[in-house]
Amino acid sequence: MKITIKAIFLQLALIGSILYPNLISAEEVWRGLRIAPEHRCAPYNRNDYTYPQSVELEIIRSMGGKIYSPYTGRYFSFRTQTDIEHMVATSEAHDSGLCARSKRTKRQLASDLDNLTLASPEVNRQQKRYFDAAEWLPEYNKCWFVNRIIQVRLKYDLTIDRREADAIDKVMKECESFRLIFYEGVPSAPKPTSEWDEDGDSRVTCREALKAGIAPVYATHPAYKFMWDADGDGVVCE
Repeated sequence: MKITIKAIFLQLALIGSILYPNLISAEEVWRGLRIAPEHRCAPYNRNDYTYPQSVELEIIRSMGGKIYSPYTGRYFSFRTQTDIEHMVATSEAHDSGLCARSKRTKRQLASDLDNLTLASPEVNRQQKRYFDAAEWLPEYNKCWFVNRIIQVRLKYDLTIDRREADAIDKVMKECESFRLIFYEGVPSAPKPTSEWDEDGDSRVTCREALKAGIAPVYATHPAYKFMWDADGDGVVCE
């Protein structure tokens, strides 16, 4: 009986699958994504993942004009109370294949509305940070969150590691819908100047008004009463 090299390899593969049933193949695919360990093929530079601040207004428009954090079900009164948040963190995307892509593609992911939402600074900077779904999940909208992660990874041909895939599978087993849910929340109660008062001194200067895009400020604008109208004509920073 003639034994070919191909037959030998097939037999070795069969033996390996019996002895090591949990061995992960480099080409294992999960929900259309290739499973692979995270790998930093090039240094991570946050400056490669820049995005315009105008995306914040686009996020708000996509949520029907609400300044809302899907992670906590909270509504906010002012944009300055929230951070722009990447569901697939840029460093996570970098280590999942984007490290080998162009700067243009990196910036595209960083400003892609499919991967952006709003979160309070304490959630974004202290809790979520650069973690993936195996390390952190939101209190609310878990199904929406993990579905977005899958869609973004598919869109940019990113890999996913086994721990995150297992964590997402666990969530998705309980999901009836992947839509974003707007919970009944209570808006926070900041200082009335917080949207425009950058330095927190309870006054709004022309520099702050210009930066916020509200200049010239008329007497009918809520920021006017926190400003000094030197000539009393009802318009500041004209």
